[in-house]
Amino acid sequence: MPEKETAWLFLTLRDRNIPLGIKEEKMNEQFYTMITFENLYEAHKKSRSGKREKYEVIQFELNLSENLVQLQKELYNGTYRLSGYRRFEIYDPKPRTIYAMHYRDRIVQHSLCDNVIAPCMERHLIYDNSASRVGKGTHFAMNRLIGFLREYYKKYGNKGWFLKYDVHHYYDSINHQILKQLMRKAFPEEPRIIQLLEHIIDSYSVTQGVGIPLGNQTSSWFASCYLDGLDRLIKERLQIKYYSRYMDDGVLIYRDKEYLKDCLSQMKRYITQERKLEFNEKTQIIPLSQGIDYLGFHFYLTDTGKVIRKLRSSNKGRMKRKLKRFRHAYREGKMDREAIERSLASYRGHLSHGNTWNLRKNLNSHLILSKETEEERKKAYQDLFHKNKPKGESEENL
Repeated sequence: MPEKETAWLFLTLRDRNIPLGIKEEKMNEQFYTMITFENLYEAHKKSRSGKREKYEVIQFELNLSENLVQLQKELYNGTYRLSGYRRFEIYDPKPRTIYAMHYRDRIVQHSLCDNVIAPCMERHLIYDNSASRVGKGTHFAMNRLIGFLREYYKKYGNKGWFLKYDVHHYYDSINHQILKQLMRKAFPEEPRIIQLLEHIIDSYSVTQGVGIPLGNQTSSWFASCYLDGLDRLIKERLQIKYYSRYMDDGVLIYRDKEYLKDCLSQMKRYITQERKLEFNEKTQIIPLSQGIDYLGFHFYLTDTGKVIRKLRSSNKGRMKRKLKRFRHAYREGKMDREAIERSLASYRGHLSHGNTWNLRKNLNSHLILSKETEEERKKAYQDLFHKNKPKGESEENL
C-alpha cells in the first residue's frame, strides 16, 4: 500500500505528528476522535454483532482495512453521504415502518453515537430519561416507577393520581429545524459534527422538514433529547418528584388531581409552542387505584404498599400469536429449535421482571413443535385409534 494511503490507518489523536497535514483543532476535537481508525474499527465490530452472516457484512469484511480507510477519508474530506435506507414493515403490535441504514452507514452511526452523542447527552439529560442510554432502558424505567410508588405510599398512602402522556406520531412529527438548533447548542465547538448531524437529519422526512426514521441509533438519541426541555419543565419548574420518561411515554405521580391538570396545561403549551408536537388521546389523568399502564406492564399499588406488576393483556395476546408463528415457522423449516429457544429465553427474561410466575410456567404448554400440521396429527391419532380398537366394538362404546 502506498505511503500516503498507509498514513490514514494511523489517524489517531494519540499521534502528535498526524500525517497529511491534519492538525488537532479544539474546534473539532470530537470529530477527529470519531473518525480515528481505532474507533471506526470498534464501530464495525459493534455493527456486525449478530449479523456476520449477512451479505453486505461479508462483502465489507473482504476488504476491511480498505473500506474503513475509504470511509475515514470521506468523513474527513466532507464527501461522506448516506447510502439511503432499506424499508420494511414490522407488526409489534401495530404496523411500523422501519428504515434501516446500509452497513457502512451503521458503522458511522455507531462511532458518532458512542464517541460523540452519548458522552455529551449523558451530561445533560435528566436521570429518569431512560431510553438509548447504557445501563438504562425499559427495565430500568419500570424499576424506577416501582421505587416511586413505594416511596409515594410511605408519604401519602395509596390514594392519589397519575398523569400518563403519549406524543402523537412522535418520530414522524419531530421538526428538523428545532432538532438542528438543539444539536448546535449541544456541540457549539464542533462544526464538523454539526455538518454530519444535519446531513443525517436531512436524509429523511415525512413532510418537508419534519420526521426522523424509526429504527436507527441516531434517531433514538434525537428522540430522547428532543423532549429534554419538557423533562426540565416537569422536574425543575413544576417540581414533580415522581416522574419517568421512556422516549415519548411519560408518567407523573402526584397527590392532587387539580395540580396535575395545571401541569398538563403547561406541558401542552410547551410541546405545542417549543417542539411543534401534540399529545394523543392516551394522555390523561387517572386515579392510582386503577393502576399505571407503562412499557407493556400494568402496575398496581395495593392497600398494604405492595407494588404488583402484571403483563398487559394485549401483550399476552401478542405473545400467544408469536408462539403460533413459531410453530408454523418450525413446521415449514424456517426456524430451528435453537432459534425458537433463544426467543423463548428472551420472553422469559422479560416476563421475569413482573409478577408472571404462572405465565412463565405455562409458556411451553402453548408451544408444541411438530413437523406435522394439526390436521395431520388428528388423522394420525384416528388411525392409531382404529388400529388398536377391539374387533366388534364401536367407537361410541369406548
